Amino acid sequence: MTRNRSLSVRSKKSHDSPAEKSAPKHRFTMASLRGMQQPELSKKLFKIIKSENHAIGAYESASRERISIASQISDWGEATGDDSISDISDKIGVLLSEIGEQEDLFAQNLEDYRSVLKQIRNTESSVQPSRDNKAKITDEIQKLKYKEPQSTKLVQLEQELVRAEAQNLVAEAQTRQKLKEAYDLHSAAVIERAEKQILLARHMRRLVQFLDDTPVVPGDVRPAFEHSAQARQVLNDAEEDLREWQPSFDPIASSATEMGSNLMPASVTGDSSTAEPSVVGGEDMAPAQLESPQEKREISGSTAVQGEGYQQQQQQQL
Repeated sequence: MTRNRSLSVRSKKSHDSPAEKSAPKHRFTMASLRGMQQPELSKKLFKIIKSENHAIGAYESASRERISIASQISDWGEATGDDSISDISDKIGVLLSEIGEQEDLFAQNLEDYRSVLKQIRNTESSVQPSRDNKAKITDEIQKLKYKEPQSTKLVQLEQELVRAEAQNLVAEAQTRQKLKEAYDLHSAAVIERAEKQILLARHMRRLVQFLDDTPVVPGDVRPAFEHSAQARQVLNDAEEDLREWQPSFDPIASSATEMGSNLMPASVTGDSSTAEPSVVGGEDMAPAQLESPQEKREISGSTAVQGEGYQQQQQQQL
């Protein structure tokens, strides 16, 4: 609830509000076709990412509907001609509108989480050829050991197997780190939405308390509404509480910073420096890095699995 927000959501006799526009329908697109052509693991992630997109759209639609309902309840209260109902329903509408805004904020935070899932998908897609190559090399080694145990080709194949395993370890490390990052964002967004909406609901209950529902017998006149100032203060309190809200959950620890500059554990490589950008999936290993909206649209389906420097290092070790 931003400062200087209007203390009323009563409509200005306008019926062309964006809240009344219908949500876009889901259609088959080229992105759907790309998902069908990906490796099995990437295909499963593609389906998850697409489903999350539909869910985010539903939250955005719910936000628009909630804001529209807030305006409607306020207009109805005004039409009753009852001062107390008119005042309370209008202020309830303000809180309902803010609850709708929180739904929209939640959808935006989910989009950040979804962008990290895309990074995992890209990593899985780019490393799949290396996994297939590793399985092929392993099979060739087993056959050669059976047919020609003394063959010099065994040394070459074993070197290729070590390189393939190194590539897979790099991809696995980044997948684990990005998965933690994704659901760190997701769970934090759920908690923020829940706590803020609970806060708003509690203030709404304070407003409802001001409405006198004492039965009036015929001939008597209901007392005038005397809680306008207190009702306005409830909105001020709600605004203040939202502004002062702070996350109450513990951060999720990450060991990604314990990786060396070549994306291997620092305890193994002797490198105590923090991790440099990874080339797996073309993404950064830093746990808090997110794509910009422009970068989200420019993500390619496949990227390099490993830098040349790391491959040369592995060859020197062999």
